[in-house]
Amino acid sequence: MKNTVAVLALSSFFAFTACKKNETAGTAGKTENRQSEKFVVDSVKVDDSTRITDSLKITYTSKLLVFPTLKDKTLLDSIYFQDKGIKDYSREGIQTYLENEKKSYFTSTKKDNEDWVSDITYAQNWYSSSYMKLISNTNGYMHIQYMGSAYIGGAHDEYGFSERVFDLKNNKKVELKDITSMPKSKIEAILMKNIDKINSGTSDENGEVKNSEMLLVEKIPATNNFYFDERNLYFHYSPYEIAAFAAGDITIPVSWEELKGTLNTEFKERMKIK
Repeated sequence: MKNTVAVLALSSFFAFTACKKNETAGTAGKTENRQSEKFVVDSVKVDDSTRITDSLKITYTSKLLVFPTLKDKTLLDSIYFQDKGIKDYSREGIQTYLENEKKSYFTSTKKDNEDWVSDITYAQNWYSSSYMKLISNTNGYMHIQYMGSAYIGGAHDEYGFSERVFDLKNNKKVELKDITSMPKSKIEAILMKNIDKINSGTSDENGEVKNSEMLLVEKIPATNNFYFDERNLYFHYSPYEIAAFAAGDITIPVSWEELKGTLNTEFKERMKIK
């Protein structure tokens, strides 16, 4: 009888232990799943061309990033703010969107220029190009740079940049007010003071040309086209926005020291600004 009780007790112990192991394994599995759901970035690119005439070729190129682990629609709408036609943010959905955009570009370019395009007698390559580039993802802040360029004849092509930072912790685009309470007028004064801190690389027969020598505006606006790192807040300006085309795009830094006393507390802590 004692042996029977001992066997039953031992069997119960092993059964209990096995259950605990299964529970532990299940918990570990859930933990692994949570850990595996890390920030993932993919991309889709469409690059194609067609001929309108013997002399004119048009090319469409676009590359969009894909974020499989981001699910918040408001955040995704903001990330793809230039591409309002996207309804499905999966890789397949974005691929379909780009293919449709390519067809639309080819069709509209042919139609809009059919009355005179046959007059082009020398080889030309018109194009539309756009790219998304992940610059950084630090402290829950994701910085994406958007670049677009095009050529439809004339002296030179046109291009421009958009910089956007997204708060992945709060699922939103970062606004200037999320960083600093300094009035824009004071920031604009700092921008004017710092205009030559990062040279655009422009030069002439006399050597380097300063950004300030090519300005087209009396006041540099504090726009939403900004990003930041551990040292500075940066404002990025496309050609013609504040200076002549020859100046190219211009980036102006504003240090955290210059914004001292106005920085948002949460932002300052997350960026570890002293």
